[in-house]
Amino acid sequence: MSPSTSDAIGVHVVDDDAAIRDSLDWLFRSRGLVVRLWDSGEAFLAAWTPATRGCVVLDVRMAGMSGLEVLDRLERTGSLLPVVVLTGHGDVPVAVQSLKKGAIDFLEKPVDGGELVTRVLAALDLEARRHATATTTRALEERLASLSPREREVMDKMLDGLLNKQIADDLGIAMRTVEVHRARILEKFGVRSAIELAGRLADLRRTER
Repeated sequence: MSPSTSDAIGVHVVDDDAAIRDSLDWLFRSRGLVVRLWDSGEAFLAAWTPATRGCVVLDVRMAGMSGLEVLDRLERTGSLLPVVVLTGHGDVPVAVQSLKKGAIDFLEKPVDGGELVTRVLAALDLEARRHATATTTRALEERLASLSPREREVMDKMLDGLLNKQIADDLGIAMRTVEVHRARILEKFGVRSAIELAGRLADLRRTER
């Protein structure tokens, strides 16, 4: 089993069938992908951290923790890892349930290798986009948290479209003080105008929905 300390972007194969793990290991490595093999849901979750990157190929029916239970746990932890579920014949209702629990796709065994690779590559692309969005969101939240109470007041009025003199009058402070706060706010967010600032914060609100 792979070291839990690895943070490489790869495919996490979670299946209690050694033959299937070996087969998928060869399949993904032959396409140049990094592979991590886990013989149970418990082992994978014990190694998972918020820094874990990639996607998961997850068997639904395993001894011990089931695939659905793994999905439940990942959802509760806020994992960004897309999950492709593998199901046995006749498990379509279970597969549908897995989609409701956050899986992005499911394939029925025996799996066509080319189709599975296509789905996994799409999952890795989705994870990269999720990770980039989450990184941007965290950065914006940190910048918001870095504002002083007065800077936050000035920023709110900037976003309302008020000019420096209007902000100064509303807050009962000197216009020069408003100018200093305004410059600091724009610098902290890496923007040049209140319009750009409004766009950044609109992006943050969209990601929080």
